[in-house]
Amino acid sequence: MKKDSVLNPFADRLAALVTRLRRRHLTAAIVQGAYNQRGLIGFGCDNGRLLVPSDGTAPVFYTDFRYIPEAKRKSPWVKVRNLTRFEAEAAGLLRTGRSKVGYEGAITASKFLELKKMFRRAEFVDVEKDLLLLRAVKTPQEIAKIAAAAALNDRIWREARREIKPGMTEREIQRIIRAWMNALGDGESFETIVCAGANAAECHHVPDDTVWRRGDSLLVDMGVKLDGYCSDMTRCIRGSAGRKNGIPSRYDEIYALVLSANRAAIAAAKPGITGKELDAVARRMITKAGYGKLFGHGLGHGVGLEVHEYPVASKRFNTVLKPGMFVTIEPGIYIEGELGVRIEDLVLITKDGCEVISQSPR
Repeated sequence: MKKDSVLNPFADRLAALVTRLRRRHLTAAIVQGAYNQRGLIGFGCDNGRLLVPSDGTAPVFYTDFRYIPEAKRKSPWVKVRNLTRFEAEAAGLLRTGRSKVGYEGAITASKFLELKKMFRRAEFVDVEKDLLLLRAVKTPQEIAKIAAAAALNDRIWREARREIKPGMTEREIQRIIRAWMNALGDGESFETIVCAGANAAECHHVPDDTVWRRGDSLLVDMGVKLDGYCSDMTRCIRGSAGRKNGIPSRYDEIYALVLSANRAAIAAAKPGITGKELDAVARRMITKAGYGKLFGHGLGHGVGLEVHEYPVASKRFNTVLKPGMFVTIEPGIYIEGELGVRIEDLVLITKDGCEVISQSPR
């Protein structure tokens, strides 16, 4: 393990998993999710099994011939073996007595049943949450990569703003943003959301042939992927429709409210606060203004190898925020058939507060 700690940038996370396995009296964990694998050893794929014993024995990554060369190149600190050897080599560890084995509850039923068939006497225990909580605190290398993805996202939004104009459809605007993501990054973190006018009331609207008309608002939720890591940001272009003699429209008033809730939550984001408490900061402001029922989603979520990770800032999650965690701050108000406003920034929890990573003008 000492050699691993020098080479593997995720060695501390892997060691923390071993500690959790011991505390739960588990013999080992079998990690089959590609993102969880990558978060522990630096490489993951759709047909691999990472065997992590709790007795201090070195972990072994098993996969098929398609991925073996890449796994050895990207994760030289871990033993890589052909997947055909997995059952025989794991048998001695997992078939002795009644072993308790960690697995991910998010894997497919077929993968779980295959494990049950291999190790009939083992008791399987879900360790998915353990893995997600470990991945939530990013390494210095991961922080740098996510920050780079967010900076690129800001640049792409600037470039796209120069090209998009009224008269275009939502799909055309989406294609422009995608083209920049493919040219400068590794594609989208998720399907870019473009909402013209009243379509923004559908918070995850699928872009269609709706034309963005002059004077109407536009909501864009976008994130580019870079070197395997995601970014996420939402910006609104405020339209002029509905304004009379310089008097703010209902849209302007709601935009100002959402922006205030965004800023208040950012100011409150710090180590020790829970996701539920952070959500409440923004939700109280929106509710007091009479729009609480129109803020139907959580305040935010973690971002990393996946665009939705731990921690979660919502009414139901009491996860405590820690330095090294990323979380989005994205309050929103949605009035069906009329308008929708969401302002989303990505922040990094630091030792004494947070750092706003999204730098595009709101």
